[in-house]
Amino acid sequence: MKLLEVRALESAYGASQVLFGMDFDVEAGEVVTLLGRNGMGKSTTIKTLTGLMAPRSGAVRLGGIDMTGRPAHQVARAGVGLVPEGRRVFPNLSVRENLMATAANRAGGTQPWTLARVYAMFPRLADRERNLACNLSGGEQQMLAIGRALMTNPRLLILDEATEGLAPLVRGEIWQCLGELKASGLALVVIDKNIGPLLRLADRHFIVAKGRVEWSGTSAQLKAQPELLHTYVGV
Repeated sequence: MKLLEVRALESAYGASQVLFGMDFDVEAGEVVTLLGRNGMGKSTTIKTLTGLMAPRSGAVRLGGIDMTGRPAHQVARAGVGLVPEGRRVFPNLSVRENLMATAANRAGGTQPWTLARVYAMFPRLADRERNLACNLSGGEQQMLAIGRALMTNPRLLILDEATEGLAPLVRGEIWQCLGELKASGLALVVIDKNIGPLLRLADRHFIVAKGRVEWSGTSAQLKAQPELLHTYVGV
């Protein structure tokens, strides 16, 4: 059974339709990407499947259960963790408070994400545990956003532009983190502009244009067709 199924999804902002039949899926433990230029519907897809937007039509299923149009808190409780674009940490809470605010192990996993485990992955957060999130660097805030999502112990983690605007060294730390998460068996959906690391990390890619998937395939298939990146991604 597929972990996530998105079928014929259509969404709009008022009279302006953005998604025109989005179709993609994610297997348990798989890493997939949504690629494409800005404004093509990637972030709208994420907002719709995580309950931040209501779809006009289509279906979203998680582990075979219909999640279409359910509010964000229900989607999160079902096992979807989101690292949103722009980080959106709680600025007036400390690092520890940000992490504990979302802590839950609803599935009863035997090796849940805890403060200690997040701090082991991001030692800088342990050093800044008592600092307010607003006083962290951009890279530290991104680590905190990822840690906060992991503290929900999701079955599926979605990352929307997780390395945007970060220094190269910090980007490298984030990519290393995502590699470790993949190795642990966590399923990931990643939106990012850094194609090289995505090709190394992901199992499959979905190229999005004008609100629908125009192409899908493996990293090897995408490397063999560089014209796709030129046409649809702009690299």
